[in-house]
Amino acid sequence: MAALRYTKSSGSVRALAAIIAKGLCLGLMAISFIPHQVAAADNDTQFFNPDRSLSAHQAAANCLIVETQPAVAPHPKRADFEQEHKSRNAQHLADWVVDSGDNRCMPFVIVDKIDAKAFVFNADGRLRGAAPVLLGLARGDDAIPGIGDMKLSDIRPEERVTPAGRFVASLGLNFHGKDVLWVDYDGAVSMHRVVTHNPKERRLERLASRNPLDHRISYGCINVPVKFYEDVVSPSFTGTHGIVYVLPDTRSISEIFESYYDVESRRGTGTTFNLGEGTMPDPQ
Repeated sequence: MAALRYTKSSGSVRALAAIIAKGLCLGLMAISFIPHQVAAADNDTQFFNPDRSLSAHQAAANCLIVETQPAVAPHPKRADFEQEHKSRNAQHLADWVVDSGDNRCMPFVIVDKIDAKAFVFNADGRLRGAAPVLLGLARGDDAIPGIGDMKLSDIRPEERVTPAGRFVASLGLNFHGKDVLWVDYDGAVSMHRVVTHNPKERRLERLASRNPLDHRISYGCINVPVKFYEDVVSPSFTGTHGIVYVLPDTRSISEIFESYYDVESRRGTGTTFNLGEGTMPDPQ
């Protein structure tokens, strides 16, 4: 605008025209540069996040965004077991996980200690696979303090418990360099391929038995068939964390999972439940 106020001669007019043309060119250049800045920002994001799979924290953030939206569908969400046989407690717990979003958009596992069976689900609640498991020798739901630091020979039979609860799990190596799914690292509880180095324990025979009592043999770890570990467990948790839910032996489900509710009770009501709200009676 200052140039317009001070032009009086034809030469000044030509100079003014040159100034205006230069200004227009600069403006067009600035506009054309904006998309490149946006693209550069996207490239920076991709550079600092080369693993396109969601981390546990990213998945949790995405789920929190979804959960803040008002519920539209009046019917509860349910886990899809396909045609796999399961107990009522396993069904109820898996339904709660999917309906409440407690798994935070991560794969999850239901371990039914009473039936000695594990179910691995995709993040959306679709069954990926199921298999029999071997569990801790003793019935119970609580590990003794410090058991993860004890020698196996010092753990008494009544202390060999697979603890119940909700565990954030991830793949890693055990103390022998073998890959396992760490369920409770501090408690030295993992899900791994069945151990067969002691023939007297007959672990393969125990896995094949239909009697759940035969499946109680370990120091607390969850033994699964080799093929099930390699084809279902390991691929499900590769590149991500997940949640392992271990059903209780002696305590109630709502006591172990404090925010648990019975999904069946809200069928068709349109009622929604948030994590941390009241619990409902366990299914019988």
